[in-house]
Amino acid sequence: MKNKFELEYAINSAPKILYPRLSTPGGLAEWFADDINIRGNVYTFIWDGSEQEAELVTKKENQLVRFKWLDDDDDSYFEFHIRKDELTGEVALVITDFAEDDEKDESIDLWDTQIAELKHALGL
Repeated sequence: MKNKFELEYAINSAPKILYPRLSTPGGLAEWFADDINIRGNVYTFIWDGSEQEAELVTKKENQLVRFKWLDDDDDSYFEFHIRKDELTGEVALVITDFAEDDEKDESIDLWDTQIAELKHALGL
């Protein structure tokens, strides 16, 4: 059974600059996958020649993007939530994902790597 986990990364970028990198094929291709095709609400993510399809299930401009993998038959999803602290103005990217217990560390390492790519794409 997959368990939900959340990761939070400080991202020194305005939500309106960060959001397109999380919600558009061109933005996601800069850091998340090698290439992305989109048909309606279905995004095909391509890595090293393999493909995986996810449906865009929720999006709120400059705040939230949630995808569900089409080959998962459970309630799991992955989500990007942009959180801005009203007092400090600091921006954090909160990632929600699901993994089997024995795959969680590997998933976290993968997200750490991907977020480093995202920061690089943002020039941070």
